[in-house]
Amino acid sequence: MKFTLLTVALSAVSMSCANTSTLLETNNTSETNNKSVIANAAQINASVANSANLNSNLNDDSVSVNDQNSKEIEITLEKIMSDPDWFGRQAESWYWGDNSDTLFYKQKRQGNNLRDLFVQPISTANKGAEKVDLADLHKVLDQNAVLNSAKTQEVYTFEGNVFVKTLATGDVHQLTYTSAVESDAMFLTNGDVAYRVGNVFYRFDSKNKQIKELANIVMNENSSQTSSDDDYLAKEQNKLIKYVALQAKNAQLEKDQKRDFRVNNKSITQTNFYFNKDLKVVHASLSPSGTKILVSVTDKDSSIYGKGKDSDVMPNYVSDSGNISIIPARSRVSANSQYHEYMYVLDITDGTKEYLAFDALPGFDEDVLASVRKENYKAQGHTYKSEKSARYIHVMEANNPIQWNKSGDNVAVLFEAWDNKDRWLATIDFEAKKLVSQHRLHDNAWINWSFNEFGWLNKGVADTAQSNDALYYLSEESGYSHVYVKPLNGKAKQFTSGKFEVNDVTLASDEQSLFFRANIKHPGIYEIYELALDSADITQLTDLGGDNYYQLSPDNTKLLISHSTINMPPELYVETVDATPEATRLTYTVSEKFLAMPWSMPSVVAIESSHQAAPIYSKVYLPEGYDSSTSKNKAVMFTHGAGYLQNSHLGWSGYFREYMFHSMLVQKGYVVIDMDYRASAGYGRDWRTAIYRHMGKPEVEDMRDGVNWLVENANVDRNRVGTYGGSYGGFLTLMSMFTQPDLFQSGSALRLVSDWAYYNHGYTSNILNTPFDDPIAYERSSPIYFAEGLQKPLLINAPMIDDNVFFQDTVRLVQRLIELEKQDFETAIYPVEPHGFIQPSSWLNEYRRIFKLFETTL
Repeated sequence: MKFTLLTVALSAVSMSCANTSTLLETNNTSETNNKSVIANAAQINASVANSANLNSNLNDDSVSVNDQNSKEIEITLEKIMSDPDWFGRQAESWYWGDNSDTLFYKQKRQGNNLRDLFVQPISTANKGAEKVDLADLHKVLDQNAVLNSAKTQEVYTFEGNVFVKTLATGDVHQLTYTSAVESDAMFLTNGDVAYRVGNVFYRFDSKNKQIKELANIVMNENSSQTSSDDDYLAKEQNKLIKYVALQAKNAQLEKDQKRDFRVNNKSITQTNFYFNKDLKVVHASLSPSGTKILVSVTDKDSSIYGKGKDSDVMPNYVSDSGNISIIPARSRVSANSQYHEYMYVLDITDGTKEYLAFDALPGFDEDVLASVRKENYKAQGHTYKSEKSARYIHVMEANNPIQWNKSGDNVAVLFEAWDNKDRWLATIDFEAKKLVSQHRLHDNAWINWSFNEFGWLNKGVADTAQSNDALYYLSEESGYSHVYVKPLNGKAKQFTSGKFEVNDVTLASDEQSLFFRANIKHPGIYEIYELALDSADITQLTDLGGDNYYQLSPDNTKLLISHSTINMPPELYVETVDATPEATRLTYTVSEKFLAMPWSMPSVVAIESSHQAAPIYSKVYLPEGYDSSTSKNKAVMFTHGAGYLQNSHLGWSGYFREYMFHSMLVQKGYVVIDMDYRASAGYGRDWRTAIYRHMGKPEVEDMRDGVNWLVENANVDRNRVGTYGGSYGGFLTLMSMFTQPDLFQSGSALRLVSDWAYYNHGYTSNILNTPFDDPIAYERSSPIYFAEGLQKPLLINAPMIDDNVFFQDTVRLVQRLIELEKQDFETAIYPVEPHGFIQPSSWLNEYRRIFKLFETTL
């Protein structure tokens, strides 16, 4: 056997971390020593179970994995591809109750897709959970609840109505009872409640119990919205032509008079703010002071997801009517057009509307695609001349991209460029009526769609002389997602550092610390940490191993944790926030049938790469006697989907059927490998962006390194290796078999991408730009251009009502293979299935075909 156990990773599991330098030293040590070594997941999980009091024999992995009687059980496709209810129905959408002593979660009903809400006490967890009665659903804390400044009440919406709950008594008062859909409920700084109905904002006056209209954003003006170019022409016209200037002045005087009248005459309930009728509201955010609204608008038919065309549809051949039904679908990346978004500040106190130009953002007019365009122009026999021009900038498609400080006198906004190369965090100078850039993150490839969390530190930063507000945010500028803090008038400071990723950030109530989730110990182990903002010390709060997600209790004393390991689905735990990590298990949803099965425990291997310094982390499943010198093994490589997804971690995988299938293959004598190839999540910016403008090349290089490792370390016959994967994994199955036909003996591509020009804008344009700007990237990244390279048996499995990767991808590729007179391929279609299969019969049919392919060819 040509590898050793990763003892560094094992010791890191029980490590109690005190500060950033200690954590970074351990992380770097493990990375230095883990090339071509194995972190044995079974030993890691056993160590974790011993170090944390999990309060349950069911959590002892040795019970399910090492039970000798279970070795006699045969894993069958019929079992593992059946309705997953058989192995458990895990807690979903979990959250804290408002008293920090109860938790709520949803659970799927046995045999159908309905969900029920359950409540479970923490202090008396042995009593178990109780289903919340339908009549009481409006009384339980909603996850969007907002506290008042005194922390005595919370406001939230339920089924489109507004409710206020008094925390001391638990009394719930319903403020609205209408058929309208109220949303965005919040407390104003004066204690009143505000909420929104469509584009109308209301305030509930707590003194006189009146509902007052704050503002109504109306789209009915005929004046056209102007771009920055049009603004220039209009200004010049006003300077040069007196008549035009006079008419503009008179119109403005009339508007000012009407505004002054409605502002100063309190009997008037006229709160309208008018915009062009051809526009629509994208974002509208009311300040906590109730005096301003930040609004962004764009053309009615514009969208970051594209306008769509009549051809963007899918036929459904198995409809309830018996006829072919037409299902609308998202548009393709080639159909997306650039569009303007305009930002305004609406002042409720004086009725004014001020436009905020993007020219205050650094790099707003840079030609960031100049080198790409130059290369493509040259390939077409043309010369490209780079010129500065205002870029298309939008409020970022992220969670809470607009956030006000507590007093409501400032606001922070995340902006993104349509070309995906820049992200800006900006505040607003309301007196100067302009944006103020606080941070610019530029990436020559693309800005990540993760790690865009930010928020306000309303008390300033403890270790600086700044007493005004500051911002905290995540940024990948160092190569990994880390925490930064920036006073509004000062320089940013990096608070975490190292080769690990920080995410899921929560600010403590006292604003003295930040809680976060990170893979500091090992790229595949995610624990929860606390960062002290005064000292920058990091404290490790959990020591569970595996994969952990959390929510901080309202009183900041406890963590509600969803914990899983490679061979155990997630369960809920609670842990006190202190220096001694000790978790108590709350839920037991995994069935005895699942625990009794002889699941294979894979090892997490750091495979040395032949193309970059960092190793390729991979799961390896080994059968008994795999290292026998008398015969070599057959092997299967599974390739995960999504591209940007991590699957070689030590938690429960979303590919749970594949995990069970791999255990079945191990029973049949196969070695199985599952690689986090370049582009996978969890390994930093450079790993993520290694595929920029050439998808399918770096990943296939990593796949070859994986096969080489199996041959050298797992006694695998190089001529008996197959591969399969779905979605992005289906794409890589095609690319590997078309461009490297010696690598695998057979492969199965599921719900595959064959031509990236037919995929969506939001994902594809990040990596390949657009077909208009960068056709070179699309042609060298799309399997359909390399189909002539197919030499080995290929199985194509395709759902027909796939609204993610269109069935058209399969149809076009099959036609291409037919025209190339390829014979050794088969196609299986699934008429009623979307991208993620639903029917157990479809799952079973698909994996029977995959297994048959490997049994026949390997």
